[in-house]
Amino acid sequence: MGFSIGIVGLPNVGKSTLFNAITSAGAEASNYPFCTIDPNVGIVEVPDERLAALAKMHNSAKVIPTVIEMVDIAGLVKGAAQGEGLGNKFLANIREADAIAHVARCFADPNIVHVSGSVDPRRDIEIINLELIYADLQTAEKRLDAARKKAKSGRPEDKKEAELFQRLAEHLSAGSPVRNMEFNDAEKELKKTVQFLSEKPVLYVANISEAQIKSADTDAYVQTVKNIAATEGAEAVVISTKLEAELAELPLAERRELLREYGLPESGLELLARQAYRLLGLITFLTSGEKETKAWTIKAGAKAPQAAGVIHTDFEKGFIKAEIINYAELKKLPSLHAAREKGLVRQEGKEYVMRDGDVALFKFNN
Repeated sequence: MGFSIGIVGLPNVGKSTLFNAITSAGAEASNYPFCTIDPNVGIVEVPDERLAALAKMHNSAKVIPTVIEMVDIAGLVKGAAQGEGLGNKFLANIREADAIAHVARCFADPNIVHVSGSVDPRRDIEIINLELIYADLQTAEKRLDAARKKAKSGRPEDKKEAELFQRLAEHLSAGSPVRNMEFNDAEKELKKTVQFLSEKPVLYVANISEAQIKSADTDAYVQTVKNIAATEGAEAVVISTKLEAELAELPLAERRELLREYGLPESGLELLARQAYRLLGLITFLTSGEKETKAWTIKAGAKAPQAAGVIHTDFEKGFIKAEIINYAELKKLPSLHAAREKGLVRQEGKEYVMRDGDVALFKFNN
């Protein structure tokens, strides 16, 4: 189970620089609007130090991390939902994303033109959020027109659909995102075929310069972004995309050294991945042996059979039990075999709720 994040923001805020750094995909990041005409899609390996330790423990032939799909679109401008800067075409490219990373520029640089003429993350965020809402309004109005035509048949379900999209259109017209609405089970079923942009969970990325890194906690622009995220119940991360671009060019050991120089415990990618997992309610479980050590992504609260089903549907159907030990316990021992000898590997049944870092072996009927 992988997941995808769509990256949005105004032109020249650092979106494509961030994308380039964390995917090494080489998306164009020129200093002018609309340079990214087609969506750039990159598969990002999620850093997880547990994998290397397990692979060494079991002499694994392969190490397979979990991944995030990053979708970078051209910078949006005011009026994007009405087609300004080919906005609608770009917005369509992120409708399938599980979440949105909203990059806000929090640094001044006379050499990088700001499309609005000045640095103001609150204004920039409001522009993008309204464009997502207006794009959703167009979608809701189209569905409302279709639902009204169907409702003429007199069927109660068609009438309910029209009422739902009428409510959605009114809410969006007021400039409020879909995520602020509440729906009953029947309404959720009716709208599940529609990918509303303003319903997706948001991770705000405050993009700072390298000079701001050590004072980021007190930076006024950064605090503005954090306050907006807190008000919306969203997540926020602070990243210097310029530093991330430099890190991407270095070997792993040198990356760690550069991060230490800036007093950073982890890279922007590691921070982004961790916050994205939290935002989407995801956890990772692990499998390890001589053939491979692999990370698997599941929803928090998933039970053992569901986790087994992520590996293969037959594992869930024929689930018998799971042998479980959490990595926090296993890392203190020389191997999984040693953990079994000490009686630390638990036998868990169908009701076991998986925990992040569980190292699992599933038993199932063929």
